[in-house]
Amino acid sequence: MIKVAMLSFWHVHARDYAKQVTEHKDTEIVAVWDEIPERGQAEAAQRGVTFYADLAELLANKDIDGVVVDTPTNQHRDVMIAAAKAGKHIFTEKVIAPTLHEVNEILDAVNEAGITLTVSLPRLNPSYTLAIQEIIEKELLGPITLVRTRLSHNGGISTEANPKGWLPEHFYNAEQCGGGALIDLGCHPMYLTRLFLGLPESVSATYGYVTGREVEDNAVATLQYANGALGIVEAGFVNAHSPFVIEVHGTDGSVLYSDHDGRVLIRTKKLPETSAGWVAYENGPKEKPSAFDQWVAHIQNGTQATENIQLAVDLTKLMEASNRSVQAKQQVRIDSLAQ
Repeated sequence: MIKVAMLSFWHVHARDYAKQVTEHKDTEIVAVWDEIPERGQAEAAQRGVTFYADLAELLANKDIDGVVVDTPTNQHRDVMIAAAKAGKHIFTEKVIAPTLHEVNEILDAVNEAGITLTVSLPRLNPSYTLAIQEIIEKELLGPITLVRTRLSHNGGISTEANPKGWLPEHFYNAEQCGGGALIDLGCHPMYLTRLFLGLPESVSATYGYVTGREVEDNAVATLQYANGALGIVEAGFVNAHSPFVIEVHGTDGSVLYSDHDGRVLIRTKKLPETSAGWVAYENGPKEKPSAFDQWVAHIQNGTQATENIQLAVDLTKLMEASNRSVQAKQQVRIDSLAQ
């Protein structure tokens, strides 16, 4: 049994990860630490486990094998380096850290300790993502010219039940979060665009502030590639009924996915059956295990989440470049980021 400590319940998904730890046959929660002691004490009491007010004391416990990190994003570097140095395997909410420099510091500690790090990038694993990857790999669309991905919800919209919206107020704290809608929700369409198109040369981004918070609640980032291809990443906290959407367009065809109907649709001159219109792409790959399940398997098998980590590193590059683009009001080259 892998004994896991929950490090903070700051993130909205922390309880979801705690549920995964509890429900997995090979893991159990044995301890909690939180930068807000009252919150951590309540979560520990609910689960009947030990609460540690001192993170160093928790990490010194040799019976703890791994940690789930859900602290504020600006604490990721310090918390994960400390966990790695203590020999604890790490599962973390995205992003690894807000800047490439911090990510590299974390990875140096992880590699030196020889522990397993896995980042929650959940939309890599569903069958629709794998189907689109398969279509691209089969070159059914020809050279890819544009990818557009969108993810938005209504978390920032005022309602009678939630006058400030249902997102926790700390999700609008620029220091803690490293940004708003793009770094939170936009992470998912960003790493999918990176998956389908690769890493771009440069990024330009535009942020909107519909509800007047200190971080953006409406965002678009454009990724520019040397071959002329473009990636368009959209995210927001201010849309009541905006479906998650993926579009991949090439010189010979296009593939579409939207969660309003859950179908992968394709039309391409390379498939005669699509000549009359869009058809559903069926019998594609089955979904992969969850990121958490993959983390557990890596620990058990003594392997590393190599692809996951590379995509997570590139995600931070794209997020940092987007934030710098907004600040400078110009394109930012990926190779300009500090290592």
